[in-house]
Amino acid sequence: MKKVFDVIIIGAGVIGCSVASRLSAYKCCIAVLERTHDLSCGASKANSGIVHGGFDAAEGSLKAKFNVLGCAMMEEEAGRLDFPYRRNGSMVLAFGKEEEETLQKLYRRGIKNGAKGLSIISGGEVRALEPNVSPAVTAALYCTSSGITSPYEMTVAYGENAAQNGAEFYFDSAVTKITREGKNFLLTTQSGEKYIARAVVNCAGVHADDVCRAYEGEGEKISFTITPRRGEYILLDKTEGGKVNATLFHTPTAMGKGILVTPTVHGNLLLGPTADDIGDKEDADTTSSGGERVLAGAKKSVPSILPKTAITRFSGVRAHPSSEDFIIGRAFEGWYNLAGIESPGLTCAPALGKYMAQMIAADYNFEEDKDYIAERKGIRAFAAMSYEERERAIAENPLYGKIVCRCEQVTEAEIVQSIRRPLGARDMDGVKRRTRAGMGRCQSGFCMPKVAEIIARELNIDINEVTKFGGASYMTEGYIDE
Repeated sequence: MKKVFDVIIIGAGVIGCSVASRLSAYKCCIAVLERTHDLSCGASKANSGIVHGGFDAAEGSLKAKFNVLGCAMMEEEAGRLDFPYRRNGSMVLAFGKEEEETLQKLYRRGIKNGAKGLSIISGGEVRALEPNVSPAVTAALYCTSSGITSPYEMTVAYGENAAQNGAEFYFDSAVTKITREGKNFLLTTQSGEKYIARAVVNCAGVHADDVCRAYEGEGEKISFTITPRRGEYILLDKTEGGKVNATLFHTPTAMGKGILVTPTVHGNLLLGPTADDIGDKEDADTTSSGGERVLAGAKKSVPSILPKTAITRFSGVRAHPSSEDFIIGRAFEGWYNLAGIESPGLTCAPALGKYMAQMIAADYNFEEDKDYIAERKGIRAFAAMSYEERERAIAENPLYGKIVCRCEQVTEAEIVQSIRRPLGARDMDGVKRRTRAGMGRCQSGFCMPKVAEIIARELNIDINEVTKFGGASYMTEGYIDE
C-alpha cells in the first residue's frame, strides 16, 4: 500500500525548502518532489543574493508585506540555520532631477510599506560613503536595513533542517500528472513513480503554472501563467570586492531594478541582472549583448569597474506572474500556491515559509512537534577560521589539512562533509554550492579532478559516472590505455 503523505511540496528551491523547514516543526508527514537532481537548481542558485529593504514593491501588495516581514527575520534565520548574511545597506542612485523625484516616491512608498532605515541623501553624501560611485550621481535613497546573503547556501540550510526533522526529499521527480483519489491527491512523476498526499503545496517556480495544468480535477484548475524572465550576471574577482560596501541600484523601471553593483557575502563583486522575457523556461544561457548591457549599466554606477576582472558569467530565470504580484495561499481544499515568487522572493522566503506552514497546520489541525530541531549547523569553512581554529580542526580531522580548492581554500574535509550530510551533494555543482570549491578565480581549473575523485570515492562509483549537474553531464569518458 502506498504511503500517504500529509503534505507534498513541489519544488526544492528556497521557497519550497523554507515551507518544508517550517512545516517540519509540526507532527505531519512531509515529502518534497523536485524535478532536478538537487536543491537550489533553479532561480534560487542564480540571483543577486539581495535582502531587500521593502521600499520598491507596490503599497498593499503581497510583495511589500512579505518583503518587510522577511527582511526583519533574516538575521535571526541566518543565525538559527547557519547561513551567511550581512546587513550592508543599499542605495538607489539618481542621475538628475527626474530620477530624484522617483526617489521621493520610493521613499514615501517604503514608509507606508513599513521599511526601516530609509533616508534621502545627496550626491556628496553618497560619495562620502561610497568613494567609487560616479560623480554624475545627484542623490540616493539610502536603506540601512538591506543586506546580502548566499541564496544557494540559504536554500541548502532550509532543506537540511527539514530533512533532519523527517521531511523526505525525492529528486529527478518532475510532476507530470495530478488526479484526485477521494479527498487525497495522486501525483505521478516523470519516472512513473506515484505519490499520495492529503495536501499539495505548489512551489515550482517557473513551472508553477505547468503544475497547475498537470492537475486534472474538474472545475478546480488555477488560472495564471508564468513568463520566464532571464537575468544575466557578471561575477568579478575578489580583488574588486571592496569597491563598494552597499548594494547600488539604478532608479527602477517597469522591467525591474536595473543593473546593480553589489558585494557578495564571500568577497566578490556582482553585476547584473538584465531582464529579458524568453520563451524557454530552461534557457539560462548567457549572451554577448546581455554581458555588454550588464557591464555598461554597472560602469554607469561605478566607472572604475574593469571587465578584465570578471571570473565568470551566469544567468537565472525568474518566474514573472500574470498577476503582477505573488500568488499565495489556499486555492481550494488541499491545494496551496506559492507561485510567481520573483524578486524580492529570496527576502520573502522566511516569512512565506512560516505563513504557509501556519496556514496548513491550522487547516489540518497539525500539532506542534516538541522534538523539532530548530537549529542547523553548516560545514565549518577552513577559509573563515583563525590560525588557532585551523590547528584544532586539523587535529580533530586531518582532512582539514588537505587543501583541494586553492582559490577558496576549501579542504577535503569540507568536500567529504558536503557529500555525507543530509541531502548531500551528488555532483560537482552540488559540492560547489555547499563548499565553494570551484567558485574562485580559476573556476575549477585546478581542483576539478580532485573533487571528482572524492565524489567517486565517497559515492562508491566509477569516476566516469561523476557528473557536473546530474543527468548525462559527465565530467570524463573512458580511460587512457597504458
